[in-house]
Amino acid sequence: SRKKKRETKAKEYDIRLRELSDSLKRDNIRITGVPEDEREKGAESLCEQIIVENFPNLGKDTDIKIQEAQRTPIRFNKNQPSTRHIIVKFTKYSGKKRIMKAAREEGSLTYKGRQIRFAADLCTETWQARKERQDIFNVLNQKNMQPRILYPARVSFKIGGEIKSFPRQKLKKFMTTKPALHETLRVTL
Repeated sequence: SRKKKRETKAKEYDIRLRELSDSLKRDNIRITGVPEDEREKGAESLCEQIIVENFPNLGKDTDIKIQEAQRTPIRFNKNQPSTRHIIVKFTKYSGKKRIMKAAREEGSLTYKGRQIRFAADLCTETWQARKERQDIFNVLNQKNMQPRILYPARVSFKIGGEIKSFPRQKLKKFMTTKPALHETLRVTL
């Protein structure tokens, strides 16, 4: 019993730490796929150029200001060149929100003819939790249940005309009350 309480507390602390880390990164965007040969330019001017190139309407917007930008360190083989991500911190959350919305609407983003991608900058644990829910998302999507993965890693979908939202453990409990849903997700959970 004491060991179980300690494990429960440890899980709660991990969740709080992840939420704190994500809230610190709230104003950040991660840009992937930008070529390494652009090192002579500062990361900030590079990001401004990417924004102007992909979102001409937002490039002139005074509300969208970059506070700082930096490249991530090389993580894999230091001898083999690989593209590093760029982390961009905006002065306001609204600036990040508008850029992300424009990126979703645009779909395919490029910089100097190369495909790039914008993503929210979240901690590794949150990305891992989202990745674990991807197979659930795919099954629900095939059944046309309009699934979504919400922050930080909750699964939301439409069932019986209403939208339900669950973390993984509560989804398992809810499945026991819905035999059809249980049969649909039996393999993935």
